[in-house]
Amino acid sequence: QETGNAEVRFMQLDLASLRSVRAFASAFLRQEPHLHLLINNAGVSAGGTTEDGFSLSFQVNHLGHFLLTQLLLERLQSCAPSRIVIVASRAHCAGRLHPDTLGRPPPGLLSTFQDYCDSKLANVLHARELATRLQGTQVTCYAVHPGFVNTELFRHMPLWLKPLFLPLAWLFFRDAAEGAQTSLHCATHEGLERFSGRYFDDCCLQEPWPLARDDRLARALWEASERLVGLGGAAGSPSA
Repeated sequence: QETGNAEVRFMQLDLASLRSVRAFASAFLRQEPHLHLLINNAGVSAGGTTEDGFSLSFQVNHLGHFLLTQLLLERLQSCAPSRIVIVASRAHCAGRLHPDTLGRPPPGLLSTFQDYCDSKLANVLHARELATRLQGTQVTCYAVHPGFVNTELFRHMPLWLKPLFLPLAWLFFRDAAEGAQTSLHCATHEGLERFSGRYFDDCCLQEPWPLARDDRLARALWEASERLVGLGGAAGSPSA
């Protein structure tokens, strides 16, 4: 109603539930014959564990999107040329990924922040490996840093930290429309196909942190993610 666009359709999807992701993908594929663009935009920075047994931030920010992308990939290929945009963050530079402990909350006092950074590193590596696997299909993908955006992403931060953080957010962070610009650039700008798998910041091609350019880590993350979400083998769990 707010957009005035009668073509907008709402469909329920909870990335903190792999069951919900599968139900959404099944419903979408039944109802919609075309899919040309997928923007994996949702994100949280919060502690806790999902119904699937994974840390909340890592499942919502990476595992849920990974499963969703895989379930919709055949439709994207059949409608090619098409694009996938994965919203990452400059916070990936603080990420640390260990495929054998993937999905478990990191130890330490800054566990929630570290989990968020780990998920953002996973986003950049996901785009990198996905591009490799999609070569020759006319489906391209891009990881983007939207900038520091004043949304509800950090609504779960500790109460004592909010009086310090919120004034900074209002003064220096971008609003949601400004924060969407790099995602829209990668979704619509002509001639980006040769940059599939790369990382964009402020609508420009950028080099991510060195760990985000590690092809062996990208493959290991992919294979571990497949196991954990139940693709290509038995359904996984944090201890699988």
